[in-house]
Amino acid sequence: MDLQLSGTVAFVAGASKGLGYAAAHAIAREKGHVVICSRSKENIKAASARIREDVEGAKVEGLACDVTDAGEVADAVRQTVDRFGKLNILITNAGGPPSGAATDFSREDWQKAFELNLLSTITLCEEATPHLRKAAAEDGFARILMITSAAAKEPIPRLALSNTARAGVLGYMKSLAHALGPDGITVNSILPGYTKTERLEQLADASRKEDERSREQVFDAWAENNMLKRIGDPAEFGAAAAFLVSKPAAYITGVALAVDGGRTRHLL
Repeated sequence: MDLQLSGTVAFVAGASKGLGYAAAHAIAREKGHVVICSRSKENIKAASARIREDVEGAKVEGLACDVTDAGEVADAVRQTVDRFGKLNILITNAGGPPSGAATDFSREDWQKAFELNLLSTITLCEEATPHLRKAAAEDGFARILMITSAAAKEPIPRLALSNTARAGVLGYMKSLAHALGPDGITVNSILPGYTKTERLEQLADASRKEDERSREQVFDAWAENNMLKRIGDPAEFGAAAAFLVSKPAAYITGVALAVDGGRTRHLL
């Protein structure tokens, strides 16, 4: 299927590695122009270089941006539009907060988690919306995709901060989809399950502290809870993300798509 992303412009947050990187890489493979960001200038420049090396002719720019800083977000979105002349796609993303039970954290911990995962999403969308409205009017094409977690629909034990903040993202996504639908802007969320990234390795190592299992044994236990009985590959996630922001996905909005190998058992 031709996703018709050639010449479109995407801004992908939290993309120096992991799922954000996978989404950006998939869009670049479809000939979309991509601006990626993360807090580390060194890491994001290296990530953009990797994409250019892997995808012939890729137009990728890397920007240092802390998504919890509203000023930096505004500047990054402005630089994207200045560089490529427009913005068709916004993909929001941020790293996960620390693991632990709901009773393990202070009010400050909760506030930091909300700022990292929920408020950063809102800030990114607010800054991008004027440009997306313009793209929808001029190109007939504008998309927002929020990377959250399968935990937003089926909470994962000892991920209380993430369970709560990311569920809030789903509420915001549904509300924004309703508000921007008349403008022709689709707004969706993608909910990854256990996918082999550095973040998953960190969670596995945290789990290992409670017993004598190896990292691979932890992965195997998680995989057993999936219908497909394996851990996901980032490229599989990237392919799903690229489809949701594509032109053929024009009639899909307000959807929270789980890409989790069948981990979640919810009906809706």
